[in-house]
Amino acid sequence: MTEAGTARTGDPERDTLDKATSENFPVAPFFLPRAWRVDLMAVYGFARLVDDIGDGDLTPGGADARLLGVSPGEAEDRMVLLDAFEADLRRVFDGSPRHPLLRRLQRTVRRRSLAPEPFLGLIAANRQDQVVQRYETYDDLLAYCELSANPVGHLVLAVTGTSTPERVRRSDAICTALQIVEHLQDVAEDLGRDRVYLPAEDMKRFHVQEADLAATTAGASVRALVAYEAERARDLLNEGTPLVGSVHGRLRLLLAGFVAGGRAAIRAIAAAEYDVLPGPPKPGKLRLLREVGVTLRGEG
Repeated sequence: MTEAGTARTGDPERDTLDKATSENFPVAPFFLPRAWRVDLMAVYGFARLVDDIGDGDLTPGGADARLLGVSPGEAEDRMVLLDAFEADLRRVFDGSPRHPLLRRLQRTVRRRSLAPEPFLGLIAANRQDQVVQRYETYDDLLAYCELSANPVGHLVLAVTGTSTPERVRRSDAICTALQIVEHLQDVAEDLGRDRVYLPAEDMKRFHVQEADLAATTAGASVRALVAYEAERARDLLNEGTPLVGSVHGRLRLLLAGFVAGGRAAIRAIAAAEYDVLPGPPKPGKLRLLREVGVTLRGEG
């Protein structure tokens, strides 16, 4: 969702890329080589736009739908927009895409020899969001994260030329953890979209009803459930952290930033006593920097 106070310029490419500054994680920080920053921003533009389509956050009747060739009468239909977006993605690999963000992505795909599968996974996750609003088990949620989060890590490793099977495995743990943490921060916002990413079996275990999630502040049962899911996310981050030590230089700092962002967010949730219902607990910059240092030293 577009952050409050973010001005729209009317340029769909710029409006999407400008959202990078309000993300929980560093998208393409200044210390990276320029070529990496350019390509990571191209990947971000794709991922941000497909999420905006899936969440219904595009300007009604705006330029994005027109660029994708969707008629005004169908511009409110998210499935139609996702189908049109996938068709334009396929033109990235074999043709001339219509949307400027995908024309930007095409240059990255060619430079880095990227495969279509991670991009298709992100589109599939947003299609799933249109038809699946609840997850019965934790394993069901992990399967969703394989589509909604893990492809981003695959693309970061591919862009930086550092992908190996072991690094992909560690990256998957980190990306899934970050997705779960985001879900915990956004319980109230997701419920407003008629989505619940807390597994139903865990809600039953902790005696939490959906009505409890609609309260202005969390009761003891909701807090216990959030604490349980946060611990699971922390375990996944710890499982993935050796990825940081497997690379060198500025990429090591970038990956440490991803892990640190997740750890800092979990600490912020804990500092709020696991009451995420008034709004997403956010870590301060000092806490984030401390967590980066801890991660780089191989602690935590």
